[in-house]
Amino acid sequence: MPGRAVFRKTGPASDAPLFDAEADGLAALAATGTVRVPEVYAVGVRGDEAFIEMERFALRAPDADCQRRFGAALAALHRSTASEHGWPRDNFIGRSSQPNPPTGDWVAFFGEHRLGHQLELAGRNGYGGELQTRGRRLIDELDGLFNGYVPAPSLLHGDLWGGNWGMAGGGPVTYDPAVYYGDRETDLAMSRLFGGFGPPFYEAYDAAWPPAPGRDRRVALYQLYHVLNHLNLFGAGYLGSAMDLLRGLTGR
Repeated sequence: MPGRAVFRKTGPASDAPLFDAEADGLAALAATGTVRVPEVYAVGVRGDEAFIEMERFALRAPDADCQRRFGAALAALHRSTASEHGWPRDNFIGRSSQPNPPTGDWVAFFGEHRLGHQLELAGRNGYGGELQTRGRRLIDELDGLFNGYVPAPSLLHGDLWGGNWGMAGGGPVTYDPAVYYGDRETDLAMSRLFGGFGPPFYEAYDAAWPPAPGRDRRVALYQLYHVLNHLNLFGAGYLGSAMDLLRGLTGR
């Protein structure tokens, strides 16, 4: 692609669904006109290799102004809503499957298709016992974390950690999404899990869309989904973190 800086990811042909889902997510984010994402040039399979080719950014660490701009842009993205939670297709969170059947009730969607799905994967991976009993108890008690709060189905980045955004050309860019429609608080909770976002980001977001009552109580809930996913992807080093979150949510 003469004249264009290209970032190319490859994998075995079996990775084609991951790259196709990534391209779909980037297109959905770009269509809102709220956040800058890399343009996808090509995605497909050649021989025994799957690939995705996209715009390459010269990334730098975000300054305070960039943090503020991204906070406001994320709030604008979350104003893009649908009638139901989920997505027209299943996709991936990292390399884990992420089921997205359209569902009107957020608590039911998150309980079954986020926490329940990750617990099922964890069981297959040999993590049983207290993880499963507390996890299922939490799902049964989820309604208590949503008293007076009915989340709108907002368009989400879905995997918003510090490694999935940066500054290019003075402004924010983001990539590697796991999009779906759901509670906007999930993106904010994920952003707090591994760092990479400073006070200007959160101040700008909250100024654009103030928090709902009880948001702080739901941070651990939404972080649990990603910690369970890391447990399933990377192994037992995340079991202690998952149990700490579960015990905090269900009572010692």
